[in-house]
Amino acid sequence: MIVATADAELEFEPSEPRDLAATLGVIRRGRGDPTLHAVEGPGAWRDVWRAQRTPEGAATLRLIVDGPLVRAQAWGAGAAWSVARAPHLIGEHDDWRALDELLAERDDPASSALARVRRRTRGLRLTSTGVVLEAAVAAVLEQKVTGVEARRAWRTLVRQHGERAPGPAPEGLTVMPDGVGWRSIPDHDWHRAGVGPQRMATVRRVAAVASSLDRLSEREPAALEAALRSIPGVGEWTVAEVLQRSHGHPDLVSVGDAHLPHVIGTWFTGDRADDAGMLDLLAPWGGHRQRVVRLVTSLGVEAPRFGAKATIEDHRNR
Repeated sequence: MIVATADAELEFEPSEPRDLAATLGVIRRGRGDPTLHAVEGPGAWRDVWRAQRTPEGAATLRLIVDGPLVRAQAWGAGAAWSVARAPHLIGEHDDWRALDELLAERDDPASSALARVRRRTRGLRLTSTGVVLEAAVAAVLEQKVTGVEARRAWRTLVRQHGERAPGPAPEGLTVMPDGVGWRSIPDHDWHRAGVGPQRMATVRRVAAVASSLDRLSEREPAALEAALRSIPGVGEWTVAEVLQRSHGHPDLVSVGDAHLPHVIGTWFTGDRADDAGMLDLLAPWGGHRQRVVRLVTSLGVEAPRFGAKATIEDHRNR
């Protein structure tokens, strides 16, 4: 059902039918993410609610797929910004034609296999949220911990220190804190969320320059990349994770990831790989390496796992 009392609205037709689950899944931090609520149909998201902290303020954005059209409605101070950005959010900026041509030109098994995956995932695009602080905080929380731990920390801190999403949002939809809010979270709340001193300090450093990051987000990604790298605690992996989401960067690869090299190596060769091996395998698709990564990971490929599993240590009550 369409809510007709939005502060801002936009209706548009994407260049191709869009798979919102495949495109927006990378910005949802688990099913309990308080910033994103998806009404899931059979294999598709047809109705998505997103709470976001835009450069103009808090906003609730709703995306509704109606046949070939997408309707965007938004509420709050950042409503106009959110609907204007909605086509980028679902990847309308993301042009895969050069990669399609490259796959068609190459005559090797890997290219043929990627082309088949591409034909089955035509609705996949790289999202570009335009929101840097959100991506940066989430990426820092994911540094050197399990996904379960990172999602729990994000969920706990946003629910406790965020604000209710504006407008007729679903129950529990929450806008994350702004830069001041993240810096104001007391140490004991970080501890209870399972976030150690190093990640806590890095989030605070990122939050301290949130306004500068917002201004840089309107420029070429290289300027933002340099600014992020200048922040202690923010390295190559974190920068890649941020720009993949904030700007839909088509080529940045998450070097330093605990699992990604093994996934890429397994898909291409049947064997696990390290970072150098992963980059060698992706080299033929320079300029499109993140797109290739997304194609491979869309298949749910898992590398063989050896040794003991990582232990999730719950020290919140210590």
